[in-house]
Amino acid sequence: MGPEYFWMGGMWIFPIIMIIVMLLVVYLIFGRGNVRPPWYGPDQYHDNLKSSDSALEILKKRYAKGEITKEEFEQVKKDIV
Repeated sequence: MGPEYFWMGGMWIFPIIMIIVMLLVVYLIFGRGNVRPPWYGPDQYHDNLKSSDSALEILKKRYAKGEITKEEFEQVKKDIV
């Protein structure tokens, strides 16, 4: 029983399956958009997720959520503008 039994007996499929599995793992780690490699720091991961809302937009959102009153909204709006 030499090496010819390994390749002719259907065992050639296992190296191909392992290559497919490794490519799938690499794709799941690196190829899905916002997912970063493990060696990236936590600050680098969230850089592209930060919102660039202006102060007035943030103020409007806080007012819409009910976090501030109308008087506070108007006062801060005057300060901003």
